[in-house]
Amino acid sequence: MLGWALTFLIVALIAAAFGFGGIAAGAAGIAKILFFVFLVLFIISLVAGGFRRPIV
Repeated sequence: MLGWALTFLIVALIAAAFGFGGIAAGAAGIAKILFFVFLVLFIISLVAGGFRRPIV
């Protein structure tokens, strides 16, 4: 999912360089959403992994 966020970020930067403001804003918005979804899933997996480890 982080790969998709980076892809949309690159599309947004290229679109902004060529002057396509609407496309750039849309791609940047999608990249932000995907990044935050990835971040939340990453934190959840860290917490879940921490609870699974046996305490010795």
